[in-house]
Amino acid sequence: MPAAFSRLLQRHWWRAALTPLTAPLLPLSWAVGAVAARRRARARAQALPVPVIVVGNVIVGGAGKTPTVIALAERLRGWGYVPGIVSRGHGRADAGVLLLDASTPAADATPAAFGDEPLLMHRRTGAPVAVARRRREAALRLLAAHPEVDVLIADDGLQHHALPRDLELVVFDGRGIGNGHPLPAGPLRERADAIWPASTGSAPRFIVVNGRWPAPPARALPAPRERCFEAQRTLGGAVLLADWSRGAPATRQALLALRGRPLLAAAGIGDPERFFTMLEAEGLAIARLPLPDHAALTTLPWPADTPDVVVTEKDAVKLAATPDTPAPTRTRVWVATLDFGLPDALADALRGALPAPRASA
Repeated sequence: MPAAFSRLLQRHWWRAALTPLTAPLLPLSWAVGAVAARRRARARAQALPVPVIVVGNVIVGGAGKTPTVIALAERLRGWGYVPGIVSRGHGRADAGVLLLDASTPAADATPAAFGDEPLLMHRRTGAPVAVARRRREAALRLLAAHPEVDVLIADDGLQHHALPRDLELVVFDGRGIGNGHPLPAGPLRERADAIWPASTGSAPRFIVVNGRWPAPPARALPAPRERCFEAQRTLGGAVLLADWSRGAPATRQALLALRGRPLLAAAGIGDPERFFTMLEAEGLAIARLPLPDHAALTTLPWPADTPDVVVTEKDAVKLAATPDTPAPTRTRVWVATLDFGLPDALADALRGALPAPRASA
């Protein structure tokens, strides 16, 4: 599909109703929804020895899964659990099982090996991360290497039905479910009725709304309002890429010091506009450079004489992995970090649904 047509089609997905462009695709959407429903009905997951919390989404692209996983891991550790993370690792060079932990040599911890998001999740949480196309194999490898882990978080595992789950967190952003139809007529990976399964045998499910929602023209979410929770997103601060690579923290002072400078903001995430509007809300004057989600960044996407560039942490892990990439010394590359907080009411519900940590059992 030509890139220009793909971008146009995606803009039509996020309208509240079908359009002349998306309506003819509806028969294909019915087929996609039927296949997804059949796969879900036929799934037979084998249990794992620790609870599994699946974090995923029903829409295509990014909605905030990675910051949700990071925030959840931090909450779990605060409650006395020892969390581990399993992920597919988008963009990996192969589908086999790899383990990322404190013993992994820095030269081996690359986006090509693990994917950009697993690298970021490990960096932010310190938790061991196992990646594989088959998430259950990743889980078994992680638990064998780290028997102290007593709860697993499965990143982007909602449609990976071979993986057991004790709890599910379904992440949405302010765009909601778009026009409410599956691919290719709409942005959903499954039918809208899969967002809130009627089966009483399903794992407890909670909806995490990444930002204020519903916002026009978002459609109403087919889920009980009491199971939907709005997360809080704020920019934590900024730090130069070279310092971030060495583990230096971002600071509010550095972020606010960027006010008044001409800045180029680049973002290779699911919805770059979210990042751009957050920067502007901090009083920064930016020129926008939206990039494809998971953009490789093997070559710089901005002019070599650009004075200051602000990027997301997801992009920073790729720039940091290729030290020669941000070579022009005239360009200062800043990393803007994101603070993502799970609502206390959701945290309380999750804690109440989990068994006690192994250390306190």
